[in-house]
Amino acid sequence: MSTHDLYTTAPDEPVWQVPASGAARFSWDYDDGRERLLALYQKGKDKQWDGDKRIDWSLEVDPADPLGTPDEALTLHGTRHWAKMTERDRGELRKHYTSWQFSQFLHGEQGAMVCAARIVESVPDLDAKFYSATQTMDEARHAEIYARFLHEKIGMLYPVNDHLKGLLGDTLRDSRWDMPYLGMQVLIEGLALAAFGMIRDTTTEPLPKQILAYVMQDEARHVAFGRMALRDYYRQLSDAERREREEFVIEGCYLMRDRLSGVEVLENFGIGKQEAKELSEHSEYLQLFRKLLFSRIVPCVKDIGLWGERLQKAYVDMGVFELGDSSLDLLMAQDEEIAEQLDRDRFAAEERERVAEVADAITRGRAD
Repeated sequence: MSTHDLYTTAPDEPVWQVPASGAARFSWDYDDGRERLLALYQKGKDKQWDGDKRIDWSLEVDPADPLGTPDEALTLHGTRHWAKMTERDRGELRKHYTSWQFSQFLHGEQGAMVCAARIVESVPDLDAKFYSATQTMDEARHAEIYARFLHEKIGMLYPVNDHLKGLLGDTLRDSRWDMPYLGMQVLIEGLALAAFGMIRDTTTEPLPKQILAYVMQDEARHVAFGRMALRDYYRQLSDAERREREEFVIEGCYLMRDRLSGVEVLENFGIGKQEAKELSEHSEYLQLFRKLLFSRIVPCVKDIGLWGERLQKAYVDMGVFELGDSSLDLLMAQDEEIAEQLDRDRFAAEERERVAEVADAITRGRAD
């Protein structure tokens, strides 16, 4: 079935064209480059994987409860609308929310792929070009996996959220080579990582857990790459240039905090846009979710040297200022370990099955 047949609402245009700006940069310096970045590049090569083989696509997903997460996480839970819903209606709501979330993940991953390719083109240093090339492949794999999950297991897609699309457009249209790093590696991927982590840690379904854990293992490297590259570059900027980047971060953070709430889902259930916004604003789960969305962004922004007074005030206003002291290295080490543990558990289970099959064959042979 065509993707366009699965959209809840047809996208505004089949192909979104963002005018390119800025220069493509070649480097004739083929020396080894920065040791830390080349080590990350080597890790990027070593950690490539095939989504067809590493993920167990034979696992079933209940369309009426694809994630198995508590209903309290749904904006309508506990409202008059929820009370009127049949169990079938509630199943459809769970399906729509999962479709909306994973659709935004899918569109964001395509954006990340395009931004990584843009970094290969525009970044002046060859070691950064090398790593960005591996990231482009990672993002292509992520988009492939999310698309397959939505097509085969959910059977429904949502168009890209207007505000995510706006941030992607702003990131890609900027001619400065560091902006794809800042917009994608720090803001969009930082928000995505936090969202992935919340679902990974609460879902009771093994297939989405696998998908999210393995994607997050890759993303941990991507954020590390952005931190290294931007930290080195931002030390050289003037105060005015740093303020420009901080303004971009502030605007992007407010945009994502206030707009990525799934209002589109509620509208598909007959709730007007204004009421949908109000319900989202008063959802305790969404308030917690919004705060946790910044658990990866705030410490990264501080780490790369964007920590001016106006930016700090914005984070105080958002209630996330204290997250600046969180350990990104610890969070990313946990992401790595969760993915590796899933592999160990799966391989151990497969080995037990093989041993049992051999033992059964021996027993049957003796009986014959």
